[in-house]
Amino acid sequence: MASNEVLKQAEDAADRILRQSKHVLPHLAHLFLVATFLEDGFRMFFQWTEQADYIESTWNCGSILSNLFVILNLFGQLVGGALVMIRMKVEIGVGTLFGVVILQTLAYSILWNLHFFLRNLALSGGLLLLLAEIRDEGKSMFAGVPSVGGNKSRTYMQLTGRLLLVLMFLTVFSFEDVAHIIFFVIGLILVLLVAIGFKAKLSALVLTVILFVGNLLINDWWSLAHNSPLRDFIKYDFFQMLSVIGGLLLVVTLGPGGVSFDEHKKMW
Repeated sequence: MASNEVLKQAEDAADRILRQSKHVLPHLAHLFLVATFLEDGFRMFFQWTEQADYIESTWNCGSILSNLFVILNLFGQLVGGALVMIRMKVEIGVGTLFGVVILQTLAYSILWNLHFFLRNLALSGGLLLLLAEIRDEGKSMFAGVPSVGGNKSRTYMQLTGRLLLVLMFLTVFSFEDVAHIIFFVIGLILVLLVAIGFKAKLSALVLTVILFVGNLLINDWWSLAHNSPLRDFIKYDFFQMLSVIGGLLLVVTLGPGGVSFDEHKKMW
């Protein structure tokens, strides 16, 4: 009984936070979600030669194709991210970012690197949640007008997005000491709750706070010298985690969707 009361108080506190931040949270979620794409797009511009040379040497494809790869990545990420942020042609923007994820997965041989492959899947989960949000907005704009299959597709987008999003967890936590193990156990419980959609908003909110603080402490790229070879790698990890946090914030704002324990509890 005591644990139920604590959980109820935690949910009430989370609801108060959501009500007070309902006009800010969606914009913050969008910004975080596209953060890694915007950062990588700008990095492509400032490291154009290095990126083109890497692709040319890896694939032996010549300078024209390697520079075309950089151009597609640069404009795809910046334009796609901008469309999401300004809320114009969002479906085109999300589709463009999906295309970038696929292109980079193939070009950088991410398929054969489990760590980066899981992270790209997690990013894709965040983009699916963004598409689900668009479907939700479209439904609310035409209240009372029946939709054909739209609600079902949004529901499955939310389910798939949640399941993909939590894959980032597998690339983050370690077992170096007791503190890391405790952190892992708490995170694992929260991840599973988000995945099955049980107390999803509260679980996603707590997981967001944990990952945000952990991201600041672990991926502190700003503390490294500009010429440090580790700076770009840690910066890349920081912004990828930020994008996954954006996806979790979408779970907080949208809820888990129709295929979840939270939704089915309403029918009991």
